[in-house]
Amino acid sequence: IVALDIYENGVYDLQQELRLLYGKELNFKAEIANICNEGSMRRIMEEYHPQIVVHAAAHKHVPLMEKNCIEAVENNVFGTLNVIQLCEEYGAQRFMMVSTDKAVNPTNIMGATKRMCEIIARAHSASGSSVVFSDTRFGNVLGSAGSVIPLFKRQIANGGPITLTDKRIIRYFMTIPEASQLVLHSGAIAKNGEVLVLDMGQPIKIYDLAVNMIKLSGLEPFRDIDIVETGLRPGEKLYEELLVKSETLRKTDNDLIFIEKDEPISMEDLQERLDILRAAIRSNDDETVRAAMRRVVPTYKTPEEVNCKAAQAAEMQNAKVVE
Repeated sequence: IVALDIYENGVYDLQQELRLLYGKELNFKAEIANICNEGSMRRIMEEYHPQIVVHAAAHKHVPLMEKNCIEAVENNVFGTLNVIQLCEEYGAQRFMMVSTDKAVNPTNIMGATKRMCEIIARAHSASGSSVVFSDTRFGNVLGSAGSVIPLFKRQIANGGPITLTDKRIIRYFMTIPEASQLVLHSGAIAKNGEVLVLDMGQPIKIYDLAVNMIKLSGLEPFRDIDIVETGLRPGEKLYEELLVKSETLRKTDNDLIFIEKDEPISMEDLQERLDILRAAIRSNDDETVRAAMRRVVPTYKTPEEVNCKAAQAAEMQNAKVVE
């Protein structure tokens, strides 16, 4: 197993955790590299010739990427393209990309870049490559870096308030073990070019989550700990669209994994879209990059287009109350 990351502390912690569990039985290598650096990635591919590449590298924080559109596209889109091309060159058997529910009709640059990554992988899957390409979409992971639960815990420990952007917001959640196992399973069963979708169950109201976390801490909401609305952030929508819609999905042998219909674009079309993004990046202007993303990802919408219809959305009406 080779763990590659640009963030050395994460790889170090993983290495130490696995050493405690497996000792000398573990054949584990840690590599620090930027996926956008072709030279570094080529060196690593040359050394290991990996059979399976699980690609999760991406900038993921929605508000941060709204203010850093150029970096989001350079890292998420062209970093992914770099890895895909090296997988083809060095004969990897599988490329499994970890995608997100935010790629479904995205309303922010992060979601749009991840949708563009899906488009790239799908195009390469139909290009005659020997690599088996697949994408797996799912929602938020409880307790992962940047997730809301660690934030709420810190806010409670500091005496409050808990901050959330809007009391109406709902999100899909899955635990770390569930998510990691299903991602690996989906990649293992995927046929070339498939977009796999995980059933995340019912969405959860973030406000209810905050109230119950306060109560579980032995405190009383609005007496001991306040909950404050701060307003929707740039690119944020009130709900992520339902991942599992029966009319567009095919079942697999696993009840929690489905296959999304996603037609590939041609390599010529892909090259045109990538050229549009490259030209936008050279402008060194975030708004130019944002406009370019709207050209290459037709489903990219504004948050207002989605949020104005949120009350009628099935996802909002069926949100689970956390008990």
